[in-house]
Amino acid sequence: SCSVWLSEAQTEFKRVAEENVTLPCHHRLGLLEQGSLDIEWLLHISETVQKAVITYSGGRVYDNLNEEQKGRVSFTSNFLAGDASLQIISLQSSDAGKYICKVKNAGQYEWARITLKVVEKPSKPKCWLEGELLEGKELSLQCRSTSGTAPISYRWQRLNEEDERAEPLPPTSRVNISNPGQVLLKNLTQMSTGLYQCIATNEAGQESCVVQVTVQHAQNIGMIAGSVCGVVVGLSLLFLVVRLTIRRKEKKRYEEEEAPNEIREDAEAPKAHLVKPSSSSSGSRSSRSGSSSTRSTANSASRSQRTLSTEATPHLTPPQYSQRETEGKEIEPKKVDYTNLMKMGATLVMVPAQSRAFQTV
Repeated sequence: SCSVWLSEAQTEFKRVAEENVTLPCHHRLGLLEQGSLDIEWLLHISETVQKAVITYSGGRVYDNLNEEQKGRVSFTSNFLAGDASLQIISLQSSDAGKYICKVKNAGQYEWARITLKVVEKPSKPKCWLEGELLEGKELSLQCRSTSGTAPISYRWQRLNEEDERAEPLPPTSRVNISNPGQVLLKNLTQMSTGLYQCIATNEAGQESCVVQVTVQHAQNIGMIAGSVCGVVVGLSLLFLVVRLTIRRKEKKRYEEEEAPNEIREDAEAPKAHLVKPSSSSSGSRSSRSGSSSTRSTANSASRSQRTLSTEATPHLTPPQYSQRETEGKEIEPKKVDYTNLMKMGATLVMVPAQSRAFQTV
């Protein structure tokens, strides 16, 4: 007849992440029938979910049954002779759980139950400051680890800058009871300046970070702020001067390019204007000379003077003389008989004109 006997043991193991562990499983079924021996390791994630870790069946070992533990699990010794212990290397937090070792051969069974806890030490904490680094102000030291097995405790201490020896915090410091990672430094003084270290600790280990505290005088801050403002103002003025200089040069160049040429080769010189003398001066000259003219001569002179006066009117465009070539010949300006004009009592007025040559009529 087939007899069945059971051997059950429950053990708990606690290991730190990244370490190795060996979960024991011993049996006495290997000598019964070599061909029918069957070994199986299972991981119970929950009451209803479990997954195979490693098995031996039909003379073969299967150790790649799940992706999370692939390449990290194996039998530690001669599992056929009775040692079916499981080795897991580079432990991860996902390896934690309840493991069951089942050994079956020739209708007989043995198994072992083992609980594995994987603890992870705190990650390197981050240290930072909150507040003003001024004398008389308050400063908060903050420290926090983003990962690690709870609970994680935090402790602040001061370091000697010469040999990094731990020193107590200043007497005015206060630890936040609800958040041990926070320490408040009140009424800052120059004695508060130095290195401060935060140590994060749990059952798996510890990590630390360091922050520098430099308390400054309020007067120094004012001087620094004034210097910064002076530099900013100086740079602004320099930029403004450079910009105005560039604009002035551009404006000058624009005026030089756009200004009309006052002396042109084809400029036309206006003819000289004859201004009609006043009637009083004419009458005066007539009386002083004592000569009388005939009415016909006076009428003729009056008509000549009116013609010349019309030509000399400012708002009318005076006739201009230009030198142009028409059909290969120059057109000469019409000549005026100065003798006749002077006899008629006209006064000669010369008006300058900007031209290549002055012509006086």
